[in-house]
Amino acid sequence: MLTSRHPRTFAARLDSRTESNQLARHLLRAYLAALPTGDHYSGIAELLLSELFANAVQHCDAPIDRLVEIRIALINHRLRLEVHDAGSGRPSLRSPSPDDEHGRGLFLVNELAERWGCCPRAGGIGKFIWVLIAPSLTTADELLSTTPSPRDHHGRKVQA
Repeated sequence: MLTSRHPRTFAARLDSRTESNQLARHLLRAYLAALPTGDHYSGIAELLLSELFANAVQHCDAPIDRLVEIRIALINHRLRLEVHDAGSGRPSLRSPSPDDEHGRGLFLVNELAERWGCCPRAGGIGKFIWVLIAPSLTTADELLSTTPSPRDHHGRKVQA
């Protein structure tokens, strides 16, 4: 089911399956293509949405028939992405070792998003993870090669 609540806001509910991640990215690309400055967000936004959606599918303890909702909005020149699921777990940032095959998703979110966080959903069932992405002409690969930025417990970058 797709809904549009405002010309700059978009939401979609997708099956909680790995295969739905591709559709989520496609919807994000379509949303950004309609914005005059959409290309300033595209690479990082697609990577972060993909990570958040994959985490919602992989780590959610809700029944398999529950949907995962994505929300996309442009607010004050910041792209806001949200991924909602009905699971009870909360994400935790960790530092994976070089040998770990998994566990880098939130690390990428922490490094590439301007801010991010986790909130309970209205009605008390589940949570949503949100990220704010600043416009940039820098590619995701260029950003990944920089030194990590320290963050406070709300996901905001702090001055070192």
